[in-house]
Amino acid sequence: MTTSELYPAKWWRLNEKGRVLCELCPRYCVLGEGKRGFCFVRKNVGGELKTSAYGKPLGFGVDPIEKKPLNHFLPGTPILSFGTAGCNLGCQYCQNWTSSKSENDQAYSRRAAPEEIVELAKREGCPSIAYTYNDPVVFGEFVIDVAKRASAEDIRSVMVTNGYIAERAREDVFADIDAANVDLKAFSDDFYKRLALGSLAPVLETLEWLRRETDAWIELTTLLIPGENDDEDELRRMTDWIGERLGAETPIHFTAFHPSFKMLDTPPTPVETVTNARQIALDAGLKHAYVGNVASQEGATTYCASCGAALLARNWRNVRFVNLEGDTCGACGAKLAGVFA
Repeated sequence: MTTSELYPAKWWRLNEKGRVLCELCPRYCVLGEGKRGFCFVRKNVGGELKTSAYGKPLGFGVDPIEKKPLNHFLPGTPILSFGTAGCNLGCQYCQNWTSSKSENDQAYSRRAAPEEIVELAKREGCPSIAYTYNDPVVFGEFVIDVAKRASAEDIRSVMVTNGYIAERAREDVFADIDAANVDLKAFSDDFYKRLALGSLAPVLETLEWLRRETDAWIELTTLLIPGENDDEDELRRMTDWIGERLGAETPIHFTAFHPSFKMLDTPPTPVETVTNARQIALDAGLKHAYVGNVASQEGATTYCASCGAALLARNWRNVRFVNLEGDTCGACGAKLAGVFA
């Protein structure tokens, strides 16, 4: 990729040795001339940080919003999804590793301006755009411009993210984000270090910041891997923390692992593991806990937290509105947490 194809990056400075210090994520990569960061898409060029991810989506898809997964944000609607190359974590089980672990000049990408993406969403009848597939933190500059343009056109923006972002960049990247599904990979720093090549604390800080400082709707996803992050005590600590720090109305999705990337010898997650995790969350006082990647109508259905009536019945990603009237339970009149219009 030539220098002319690179875009000026934000969130960096020169350190005392004259090297570029990237301040986008908690890695704080220090880059000598011509060197790229861990994410592969940010590079020191002549003492300035450049990004190869701006305006370079690898492709687009129109998905049900439940695939993100978001169950309490515009349920039953389509969402335009795209991502780029690169990622700032190194998950050993990544299901999108062909893009997340590549550079833009190693993957087929197309050029697209923010206004073109917004127009595409409008043409496809999508009321929202998802920044997803790889982690949108690494193409934060592009997220900002697309989300700002989308907001002006009454199109919502959704971040599907690992939450691994530094304090300096958070306010900028999330400025026009309406919802986020944050991948809380485990409630163990050891798991993050061994299997994601990162750390837990910055993710928890991002989650608390999102709840405290933004109006974005938040849902969480935890992919349960046998023998790694499915310990019941760990799940109890996680769900207790969610209730205390994010609120009992915060939905969490427990999804089943299938062998991928560098963990092909790890067995798939039993259905019982995800259904048990859901029950642990409910026992901890969380109002909305779901299961994913397994067949479970009960685990996919949204229930009223007050009377228990089924409000949104799901069969995989097909959604049927049962007792939901706007954002209100038709059975008892209680309000359902989320964004429904």
